[in-house]
Amino acid sequence: MMKTRKSYYHRGGSEPLLGATIPEHLASVVERFPQHWAVVSKPQNRRLNYQQFAAEVDQLACAIYAMGYRKGNRIGVWATNNMEWILLQMATARIGIVLVNINPAHRPRELAYALQHSKVEGLFVIPKFRSSDYIGMLVTLMPELKQMPHENLRLKDFPALRSSVVYDPVNPLNPLQIKRKVENKHSFPCKGMY
Repeated sequence: MMKTRKSYYHRGGSEPLLGATIPEHLASVVERFPQHWAVVSKPQNRRLNYQQFAAEVDQLACAIYAMGYRKGNRIGVWATNNMEWILLQMATARIGIVLVNINPAHRPRELAYALQHSKVEGLFVIPKFRSSDYIGMLVTLMPELKQMPHENLRLKDFPALRSSVVYDPVNPLNPLQIKRKVENKHSFPCKGMY
């Protein structure tokens, strides 16, 4: 008979393991190293120090919250590696949203499978990368996207999906634009929402 052991150790080595959430850990790093580089994206020619990074994460989290997403909801990202992907990872963690990473090599059939089985409610997608036309593939799967706004989707084959956000890594994602779109419909304060 096998002996049972603890499944979680607070000390896996000489340094104790973190007992902090991702947002709590980011806050402590920002406090200690505000001017150190957090992210450098050479292809995008962008860099953010930890203070700037945390501010952009908070803006994006606020915009996502304003879109109606809450802890436990699922948001997908169908994109290549870029700075916005990292910001989205941290912003969703800040709210408690599950980020579903969808392989950027997926074609329509695989994307359909991923969206249906993961029950993604929101989708962040880049327009294209090299020979992959992500918008074209989305429209192939969801022809309704041509006629309806991307904020209040009602798709027969993808009933869980209620919004999509297209962002271009060449022109940085502007959370304030997302937030303004939503604010035109709803007025809300951002501080202390999540």
